[in-house]
Amino acid sequence: MAEKAARVLTLLTDYGAGGPFVGALHAVACRLAPEVRVIDLDHSVPPHDVRVGALRLERFVAHLPRGVHVAVVDPGVGTTRRPVAVRSGEQFFVGPDNGLLAWALDAAGGAVAAVEISAGTPRPSAGARTFDGRDVFVPAGCHLARGLPLESLGPPLDPATLVRLERPEARRLDDGALVLEVAQVDVFGNLQFAGDARDAASLGLVPGDLLAIETADGRRLAARYGTAFADVGQGDLVLLVDSDGRLALARNRGRAVDALGLPPDSAVVVRARALVDPRARDPHRRQSDEGP
Repeated sequence: MAEKAARVLTLLTDYGAGGPFVGALHAVACRLAPEVRVIDLDHSVPPHDVRVGALRLERFVAHLPRGVHVAVVDPGVGTTRRPVAVRSGEQFFVGPDNGLLAWALDAAGGAVAAVEISAGTPRPSAGARTFDGRDVFVPAGCHLARGLPLESLGPPLDPATLVRLERPEARRLDDGALVLEVAQVDVFGNLQFAGDARDAASLGLVPGDLLAIETADGRRLAARYGTAFADVGQGDLVLLVDSDGRLALARNRGRAVDALGLPPDSAVVVRARALVDPRARDPHRRQSDEGP
């Protein structure tokens, strides 16, 4: 049975904004479905970082129009990993079956049907196996956006067999401190953690509270708990709940990542109402020596 045409195709990849790979996706979409609107969600996912791609796709779900959402962070391209198309309510998600789609599908209400893509997506050249975004996923997405039925793309598969990633979670230490894993770093240098407002509440934090951020290499930096970047002085650190509902460490008009220098998968310890030596400053702070 034909689907109602979606007329919208969104793209999220690790291809890098402005490069030829993104241009190729647009060119294919224009050729196959010129009537479909293409929206670039994000092409700045760190290369090959499936987990960050999954987090970013998940955060878009609440704001997505009804349509087809193609996501490609695919270090296993050309291998036996499955190319899939999945329906959740009125939304379709298309991409590699490597965990990239799973959290977004949960946020959209759960997968109700899925297929392994094998039909309707001829490759432009024999043996080309390194650019499935162009050759498989966008063509499949265009077919769905034009109203072709999901089952026309390939054999059905059980949505319960889709690959899932382990989701990082905050954890408490015996002394009550909170361990937060760095989930991702945004373009402003803010560190988003695997934790949310409930974890802040578990520490009894209220806006204005002084706290300490401890790193594995023994550094101890002062911050305050707040609700906006400007809740602290320029150059100071603030722990807040960000626009995704996750705990994040930011620097007012600066880059928090410069203070900690931690990549994703690293962890920090947060201690509430800690007595923090105001001289325990990070070397990148450029403003006064006043405490937060």
